[in-house]
Amino acid sequence: MKKLMTRLVAILMVFVFVSGCNKGNVSELDGYKYVQELNVIDDKNRTYYQIFVYSFCDSNGDGIGDLNGVTQKLDYIEDMGFNGIWLMPIMPSPTYHKYDATDYCSIDADYGTIEDFKKLVDECHKRGIKLIIDFMINHSSSQHKWFQEACTYLSTLKKNEKPSVEDCPYIEYYHFLEEKDVVESTYYQVGSSKWYYEGKFWDQMPDLNLNSPVIRGEIEQAVKFWLDMGVDGFRIDGVKYFTESDQGNIEVLKWFNEYVKSEKEDAYLVAEVWTNYNQAVEYLQSGVDSVFNFSTGQSSGVYISTIRQSDVRGVGKSFAESMINIQNMTKEASDTAVAAEFLTNHDTGRCANFLAKAEKVKMAYALEIFMTGNVFVYYGEEIGVSGAGKDENFRAPMYWSATDTTGMTDGPADMDKKDYLFQPLDEQQKDPLSINNFVKRCIRIRNENPEIARGTVEVIPEVTDEAICAITKSYEDSKIAMLYNISPEAKTVTLSKDTYGYKGIRGYVSIDGTEVTLDGETVSLPPYSVVILK
Repeated sequence: MKKLMTRLVAILMVFVFVSGCNKGNVSELDGYKYVQELNVIDDKNRTYYQIFVYSFCDSNGDGIGDLNGVTQKLDYIEDMGFNGIWLMPIMPSPTYHKYDATDYCSIDADYGTIEDFKKLVDECHKRGIKLIIDFMINHSSSQHKWFQEACTYLSTLKKNEKPSVEDCPYIEYYHFLEEKDVVESTYYQVGSSKWYYEGKFWDQMPDLNLNSPVIRGEIEQAVKFWLDMGVDGFRIDGVKYFTESDQGNIEVLKWFNEYVKSEKEDAYLVAEVWTNYNQAVEYLQSGVDSVFNFSTGQSSGVYISTIRQSDVRGVGKSFAESMINIQNMTKEASDTAVAAEFLTNHDTGRCANFLAKAEKVKMAYALEIFMTGNVFVYYGEEIGVSGAGKDENFRAPMYWSATDTTGMTDGPADMDKKDYLFQPLDEQQKDPLSINNFVKRCIRIRNENPEIARGTVEVIPEVTDEAICAITKSYEDSKIAMLYNISPEAKTVTLSKDTYGYKGIRGYVSIDGTEVTLDGETVSLPPYSVVILK
């Protein structure tokens, strides 16, 4: 009976906390007594929510998510604690994923109108949420008027006639070669002509000639259009494929960064450079703010590997070393860069499929959300939406409710039949021990303590238990200590208050709601838990 009562009290403590976690009264609450005042700094260190509009929220009942649906869910996004949103492509496109634009200065009709977008931007800014959008400058759609006119012109050329930019300026927008000069399999024929075009991703995505001043001018016009609409920056797609070399790609990215910052000095730019982080950071030479860290994200990354090996000796120490390595690589590449961390995204399987159990999903998100730099959470991950196999399965509908279909989308047409592993959002919000409420508390703690996102990491050498990740984070004149128990066993850690300058517990998370306690200088950590000391 005593153990049962202890368990019920722990659950009540978590429930009271989450009922008003990110909004409302933040004074000491019954049970969980570590809620602090929010301390969100208006800079480029943020907690982003990545949204695939198509599958997120449908406001008009057509089965397709839209911009008004995103606007309707801003209260939820704000309440979770997110202060940044990355919208996946919203420009007109013939595909469901919309990574192939037919117009760089408009909104896809499935998603709404320019007025809908302006409203979304305004509502985000009222809530202190920055909005960045996907920008796809590596390629356009094959249905873009630039490509259509270029192909029509090339198809009319006579046998020995050479193309002329004076007759058709659009031939300079893409990589066209005569058949005799083609040596790569990524070139496709223009109709029945002798001309071929490059399309590294797909024959329906012709690559743009980013070395052309003319196409750069077109892109600059599009950048200005969206900045004038109020966007706060861009996620830059497919950067490794801009040219034939890393240095060529970096030069293109440098031009793009300089132009964007000339129009909006505080714009945030994060580049998709899909390679190991020690190679990706070379792209920070361009001046962009961030490159995504593919060494920590996805199924083979540090977060998932750490959780999968949590019963292996040394996993805590290894995770601390990874944090130091990421910090050092970022700082060595750029004094101003911000690390960009993610666990999963639209191109990878879902965390629920990698780890299967709610406890492991929770701890994986604790590892990511407490990282230095920006963190990105893919929509639905905060409730454990599943998805594996083909790309369409990674982009399944957000699971708002099992009983109320309001806002629910149909998802991509070629998606496999959807089976959710965990409860929908409306049920998880009522469960104090749900994945959703765990992620919410992690973000709350991150928003209470600026040191988490901005602090310089140092390992605490006195902690010798290698299952424990023991670090400090220092930001300006403030320091916190963080202890991660990345193991299925309860642990105790003794840490000097004089040496590390802390007075008590600042906040904690644990996968089952069990309290982290401090007795003098001895911290008791339940299995899979994190505590912040200050």
